[in-house]
Amino acid sequence: MRHIVNHFWYCCKHAVTEEKFKIMWHGVLHHVRDKNSWSFGSCDHGPLDENTRDKPWMVQGSPLHQALVTIVPDKRWLKDVKKFTNFHTTSDLESFQNHILMYAGKRFSFSSPVRTLLAATDYNYHNNRPAAQDADGNKMNKRCYNKTTKTWSVHTLKVQKDYSYIPQLQKEILGRRLNSGKGLPKTRPMRPDDPRRLGHVAGIPPPPTAELLQARITQGDVCTHMHIFL
Repeated sequence: MRHIVNHFWYCCKHAVTEEKFKIMWHGVLHHVRDKNSWSFGSCDHGPLDENTRDKPWMVQGSPLHQALVTIVPDKRWLKDVKKFTNFHTTSDLESFQNHILMYAGKRFSFSSPVRTLLAATDYNYHNNRPAAQDADGNKMNKRCYNKTTKTWSVHTLKVQKDYSYIPQLQKEILGRRLNSGKGLPKTRPMRPDDPRRLGHVAGIPPPPTAELLQARITQGDVCTHMHIFL
C-alpha cells in the first residue's frame, strides 16, 4: 500500500496534463503484475532486479488485484484530477522553517530580523551541497526511523558545511561601521513593535508574587509533614 501511495504522488508531481496523469496512474495496475509496458503506455523505471524484491507480484484476478482495479479508476475522485496535477510539495519550505529555529528559537524574542536573515543566508548557501563520499568514491547514506509510520528509510548525506561566506560578511560589517563615522551607541531604545514589550503571554492573569510565595511555602510544609508521617 505504501508503494502504491508513493506512485500516486509521483504521478501528481510529474504529470503535466490530466490525460498524462491518468495514463501514469492506471499503469500501477500493470506494474503490480510485473507488466512494465502495455498498449497505451509503459513504466518510467529502468530494469528491475528480481534479487532485490522483498514482496511477490500480484496475480491478475486475485482478490488483492480486484480490489486495486476497483480503486484506481474510481470516477468519483478522478474528477478532481486537475487538483492533483497542480501538485506542489512544501518539504523545502518546512525544511527552511526548521532551519530558522537553529538561529531564532520560538521560546525567545528578538528585536530585529537579523537572525532570520542569517538563517536564510546559511540555508541558501549550503542547500545545494554535493553528496558526501567514502574513501571508495561511493555516496554515503544514513538510516532514519520514522516514529509515526514505524518504518525505516535512508537518505544521502551531504558534505559538511564550510561557512566560507562568514569572513566576507564580517569584513563588510566592519567596513560599514568604519565608514559610518559614528561610534557604537551605549544603549539602544526598544522599538514600538519589539515583541519583548508583550512580556510573557499567559492564558490567565498573574497572581501577586506574595501569593505564589505563600503557596510555595505551604506546599513545602505539607510535603515535610508527609515525610515525617511516613
